Amino acid sequence: MIATVKSCGLLGIDGYVVEVETDISNGMPAFDVVGLPDAAVKESKERVRAAMKNSELDFPQRRITVNLAPANIKKEGPFYDLPICLGLLRGSGQLPGEEPDAYMFLGELSLNGTLRPVAGALPMVLCAAKAGIKKVILPKENALEAAVVEGMEIYPAGSLGEIVAHFLQIKRLERVTVDVHKIFEEQAFSCADFAEVKGQESVKRALEVAAAGGHNVLLIGSPGSGKTMLAQRLAGILPKPSLEEALEITKIHSIAGALPTDTALITARPFRSPHHTISAVGLSGGGRIPRPGEVSLSHNGVLFLDELPEFNKSALEVLRQPLEDGCVTISRVNATLTYPCNTMLVAAMNPCKCGYYGDAQRECTCSEAQIHQYLSKISGPLLDRIDLHVEVPSVSYRDLETKEPGEPSANIRERVEAAREKQRLRFKEAGIYSNSQMSTAMLQEFCHLGEAESDLLGKAFERLGLSARAYSRILKVARTIADLADSETIGISHLAEAIQYRSLDRKYW
Repeated sequence: MIATVKSCGLLGIDGYVVEVETDISNGMPAFDVVGLPDAAVKESKERVRAAMKNSELDFPQRRITVNLAPANIKKEGPFYDLPICLGLLRGSGQLPGEEPDAYMFLGELSLNGTLRPVAGALPMVLCAAKAGIKKVILPKENALEAAVVEGMEIYPAGSLGEIVAHFLQIKRLERVTVDVHKIFEEQAFSCADFAEVKGQESVKRALEVAAAGGHNVLLIGSPGSGKTMLAQRLAGILPKPSLEEALEITKIHSIAGALPTDTALITARPFRSPHHTISAVGLSGGGRIPRPGEVSLSHNGVLFLDELPEFNKSALEVLRQPLEDGCVTISRVNATLTYPCNTMLVAAMNPCKCGYYGDAQRECTCSEAQIHQYLSKISGPLLDRIDLHVEVPSVSYRDLETKEPGEPSANIRERVEAAREKQRLRFKEAGIYSNSQMSTAMLQEFCHLGEAESDLLGKAFERLGLSARAYSRILKVARTIADLADSETIGISHLAEAIQYRSLDRKYW
């Protein structure tokens, strides 16, 4: 007898429907799984056998063939345990009726029949909704993230026995629902506040511009000047993500297995700060079984790289394409996967090995060759992709001594949100969220310069030796500064400030 049960697989951040076909026929007892299964899927045979036995269900001692269709895509992960088991139960007549045809099943089985959570539940439920499957049974730990998908009926289960009892009408599973709007209302911002930062008003202004337009930033200054402290407070002035952005963030964290327990939706923008010993694969994503890297886990948020020159050069160079395209493409023999990574890169570094080159208070002990060697760890192409280059001076005693608090993050966030709202309305037809994502055609449409502004940019282009990419980055930053000033056009002052943020590399590089 042949029985079919619906499940799901993952390709990048998107799911695809997998039909688990089970054939039970006469012959020597055997259990084969076909359809390009990986080692975890092949091992499901033993988990399914033990789970059925320990749940007091009969394992059919006949020839069993399980096909995971489509057979041309490699199947990875343990979430096929439950659909394979239910296929055996249907094929052997222990689960009668056609009700399971309306469901999608996801879940890893333990040997005693309990269900364990799986990674990637949210994108798989979104796939079910797109395919017209309205009911999903999965582990109870995955229920909240799955229930954020509108119009879906989510039934969490704790064990195989509960699912069998559900279909035998002995005890029905209870449906789980969540209020997405309530989750958004209860969102809390980062407790780290810009009011705690003494001085550094010019750097705060640069970070406000970066947050308003989603621009990349390089902070360069001597040790103890507050680079890390400032970067850690950037998350507190970023605007709330939209529902679409929150779903994208949650999907990526779900696939990576990084979604916190009992979390339905990540409603805060991520702030990732990997250590400088991270590998290129850890930063960009990949591996034998491809997984999102730090640059994708910071999608729609901030990727903070402290002590930038200490990172492996190969790891830094792998960021060049993702920063430009907003996505990471991982190619393997069986498939090509794409993970989004529209992130704000915030990097911090010292100007030399001792840290005091150019410092007004302490003398640098590095030779010219040592300074050049240290700064050359940051390549020109990577530097070109960073919109704002900001010098962070040492904090004076007078600033540290003052009792007056700085401007709180809440006030800065209001201005950032107002600027982002202008951008949302401007790009609502284009499907992007910020000025940093503008294409070349959009630059011509939204960043028109007057004669005086064009003349200023032309002089800066020649004097600073800017590249074509730097030219477009200056226009994007100038557009953001104009948005913060509530100006429909880019003025001289907006353009001059944007050019100022590109002049620092001439001093050091």
